[in-house]
Amino acid sequence: MTDADSRTILSKGEGGGVRWEMATRQPRPRLAPFIRSMSGYAEAASWPVRRREFPAPLVVVIFDFGPPLRVFDVGSLATSERFDGGFVAGLTDGFTMTEHQSSQAGLQLILTPVGARRLLGMPLSELTNQAVSVRDLLPRTHRSFTERLVELPSWAARFDLVEDLFEARLARHELDLGGEVVAWAARHIEASGGAIAARSLADELGYSHKHMIRLFRQHIGVAPKLYARIVRFDRLMTRLRSGDQSRWSELALDLGYFDQSHLSRDVRRFSGLTPTRLRAIDEPFGENVNFVQELSGVL
Repeated sequence: MTDADSRTILSKGEGGGVRWEMATRQPRPRLAPFIRSMSGYAEAASWPVRRREFPAPLVVVIFDFGPPLRVFDVGSLATSERFDGGFVAGLTDGFTMTEHQSSQAGLQLILTPVGARRLLGMPLSELTNQAVSVRDLLPRTHRSFTERLVELPSWAARFDLVEDLFEARLARHELDLGGEVVAWAARHIEASGGAIAARSLADELGYSHKHMIRLFRQHIGVAPKLYARIVRFDRLMTRLRSGDQSRWSELALDLGYFDQSHLSRDVRRFSGLTPTRLRAIDEPFGENVNFVQELSGVL
């Protein structure tokens, strides 16, 4: 089923005590290098829902339409915060728990780090392992952006407004030479599945390793070596979510880990779980499902 335009796809479902509605749209061609996905969502459950969010090579922007989502500190269940109107979450080197009491609704953007840098016009190191109110990061003229989205009559109209905002921000914040270098290096790391050595990229570009680290922290949020590890872990999660039942030693070999112990260390570092537990909870409505936007892929 489509919304007001042919690019916006609507879907609904119910299962496990949860009802959900989701709208998705592929971004305009000019925005595709910077926006990985756009999703509108509404979810109603019979009980409070807590989910474990895993590190990935992306920046999440949530425009929250309903009661604010509870977002815990990275790797912790001790402290948390709610952000009226939504939040932006930078790259993390550990898991993050989120929770809502029984319902949530909003619009989510999944951005490349370089795309987030251009949307926000700030060093992404300031967002590493952080969730920050979207009202504090958008320009003053857009502080009521969430309210404007809520008032619109359709998901298609909301996506249009988001794309308009992003295109205006792209025109305002062009990438400098350092940003172009980091974008090139990040693409190579992603294409290799995180298996490429950061030093080899610096050597190929003629930069010192320390200079590459500074550029990556500014434009990505983390050093290139850590970014490669996050990319590799994200590839592992993709394999697990697809139902891959390969042995851990086979996955380690396929994904470029030194051995199974190396894979296990990264799994514990990034997920807070053992590999066996990580595979066991990768199921519909388990604690690791990343927002309602992913439910259609796991039902």
